[in-house]
Amino acid sequence: MIASTPWPPVRTLAAGVAAGELDPVELTERALRRAAETADLNAVVHLDADGARRAAEQARSGPLAGVPLLVKEIIAVEGLPFRCGSRVFADRVAGEDAEIVRRARAAGAVIIGLSHSHEFAYGCTGASNVAGPCHNPHDASRITGGSSGGSAAAVAAGVVPFALGTDTAGSVRIPAALCGVVGALPERGTLPVRGVFPLSTSLDRVGLLATTVADARYAVAALAGVDLPDESGSAPRIGVLADPELLDCAPEVAEAYRASLDRFADAGAWVVEVSRPNWKLLAETAFDLQGAEAAALHAALDARAEDYQPDVSERLRVAAEVPGWRYVRARDRVAELSAELGHLLSTVDAVILPTSPILAPPLDATEAEVSTGRYPVRDLLLRNNRPVNVTGYPALSVPIPAGSGLPVGLQVIATGNRMAFDVAEWITAL
Repeated sequence: MIASTPWPPVRTLAAGVAAGELDPVELTERALRRAAETADLNAVVHLDADGARRAAEQARSGPLAGVPLLVKEIIAVEGLPFRCGSRVFADRVAGEDAEIVRRARAAGAVIIGLSHSHEFAYGCTGASNVAGPCHNPHDASRITGGSSGGSAAAVAAGVVPFALGTDTAGSVRIPAALCGVVGALPERGTLPVRGVFPLSTSLDRVGLLATTVADARYAVAALAGVDLPDESGSAPRIGVLADPELLDCAPEVAEAYRASLDRFADAGAWVVEVSRPNWKLLAETAFDLQGAEAAALHAALDARAEDYQPDVSERLRVAAEVPGWRYVRARDRVAELSAELGHLLSTVDAVILPTSPILAPPLDATEAEVSTGRYPVRDLLLRNNRPVNVTGYPALSVPIPAGSGLPVGLQVIATGNRMAFDVAEWITAL
């Protein structure tokens, strides 16, 4: 693990800058130094040191005043490269800020650069990018997860207190789990997607990576312009999905998960098994929506297959073979499937399950083992995450105690942002 000094809470940093007690230039220099110290992780693919210093000199007010920030490289930042991790866009520069970046600047945040993305956000390992793979701060020989792996790795390594990411099938939550940070996927519509290079317009959402649930809650509220007060005092009603496949995990993950359930019950939570939604059909629907929309978008780019990373090129080839009737059927299913999950969620405060059934595998691993056998790494990483994007409900991944030496994440799914953050806050406060 690359040791670092933890950042103070985001709220504390912004309040200190606004009160004149903290120097935003010094905060920026700290982030830039840490980015240089951890450059071997490849979490930061473009460092805008001069631009960050200029911005810091002006950062004196706002809910994110002076807070250093990294932006995932598929999100447009005016004047910075907009490569999306690909040689397809080797020389592309963003002409204007994405809406989420505009809001971050207006709130006083200081953008220090761009974080690594799996090429075009079309992958969940963080291993494929024209700049090379992103490395896990806990063990550089292992993946970060993706596609927002650079944001997760940078937060875990102490480069910035929080970073922007995107999530279409788990791209915030997976790297959060594998890197040991908080990954927040707010409910659909909370954070704007205008100016984000799309993967699947039906499923794409902006989220963020942070050190703590409190930081994630505060940053989401600041960027969304809403109030998300902490009401996490009482023990929640927690639902556990009655699905053996979803709980089929590597031994280290299963042990951490079971121990967490015991800890929650001992702390007064009502932990109950709930009937599962049609998780498999949700996953199939997500696949048919994402594949068809990604294939259509990239066909319009008219790029050569050899300009893509090999795994992304193959993924686009397979996606292009999804027949139109499956895409139409998938769109027709969304409302019914969302309502089904919503009904389940209405019976508890939140549903929980392991974010990833495996620990971060080695960079060159193509398969990983759970109790029932060996399966493709990609399938395992997506299994517990992809269905949520169909529904639009919020989900957070939070670290839980583990004896493995590598992080384990717990996913919290709820009907709304406030409840998701409340339950996640309660869990991490134990």
